[in-house]
Amino acid sequence: MRTLNEIKQEIDELSERRVGVMRALSEGYDATLAEEHKHLEEQIAQLWEEQRTVRATLRFGDRDLIIQRARQEERLSRAA
Repeated sequence: MRTLNEIKQEIDELSERRVGVMRALSEGYDATLAEEHKHLEEQIAQLWEEQRTVRATLRFGDRDLIIQRARQEERLSRAA
C-alpha cells in the first residue's frame, strides 16, 4: 500500500499535466490530446479512490478484518 504523500504527489503531477493538456485543447481540438485528457481524468479518479481507501484503512483498520468482526458479531447476536 502506498502512502498518502506518494498518492498526493502523483495526483499533483497528473493534475499539472492535465492543465497543460486542457490549455492545448483550448487552442484547438486534437484527438490525441482529447484522448490523453480522458486518460488523465481516469487516472486521477483512480488515485482519489486509492487515497480514500488508504485514509479509511488508516482510520478504521483493514476492511477485511472489519467485515470479519461484523459477521462474527452478527452470528453471535443471532445465536443469542
